Amino acid sequence: MCYHACMARQLTIRGVSDELARRLTRISRAQGRSVNASALAILEAAVGIHARRERLKRFATWTPEDVRDFDKVLADQRVIDDGLWQ
Repeated sequence: MCYHACMARQLTIRGVSDELARRLTRISRAQGRSVNASALAILEAAVGIHARRERLKRFATWTPEDVRDFDKVLADQRVIDDGLWQ
């Protein structure tokens, strides 16, 4: 999602009907998030931003434990031995 990784853009949507506003507000409250967050999620789903990622999930075979083990080994490799650099 670009809005996390780069400069976020802002859009103004005109002509929002009262019914649309009520429904969006209702959805937002039910999900415990802002109207803006709900609108972004709906728009992303509508244009298929996460569709590819969802399709690829079936190929993910690592368990949470696998990820933790990998991250630990990787972190161990990133330790700098200061004595070797002086």
